[in-house]
Amino acid sequence: MDYKYTSKSIEDTMELAENIESEKFPGMVVCLIGELGSGKTVFVKGFAKSLGIEETITSPTFTLIKEYTNSEIPLYHMDVYRLDGDAKTLGLDDYFNQDAVCMIEWADLITDYLPEERLEIKFKIIDENTRVLILKPYGDKYEDLVNSVL
Repeated sequence: MDYKYTSKSIEDTMELAENIESEKFPGMVVCLIGELGSGKTVFVKGFAKSLGIEETITSPTFTLIKEYTNSEIPLYHMDVYRLDGDAKTLGLDDYFNQDAVCMIEWADLITDYLPEERLEIKFKIIDENTRVLILKPYGDKYEDLVNSVL
């Protein structure tokens, strides 16, 4: 089942991320899908802020993966937009099987490598400030998570 959330500002998007952070669990995978400027990195910023990460969050477009380990639970922020070659070379399973949270921007580019259980969030630009986020949980844990935050 898909769930819809309308964000009317950056603050709304960050608040949703903060609410999802409050329901986090080890091994959580959040897949962020949407065009450039749709709010994917803003979402990660809100999540990271709630984890207590004080570093500046930017999209890891050229490094592919940024690891934030100085928080209550590690956060692995991935951006696979510029992935050149096979996603197998990233060792994604190693990241997915840790006591951490993985957030993947442009996750639709590596669908075959994603775990079966995950949360997918599609960002759709409506206007300059408004975004519609479609949350699609895969698995009971993610279904429970979405139901608790929306």
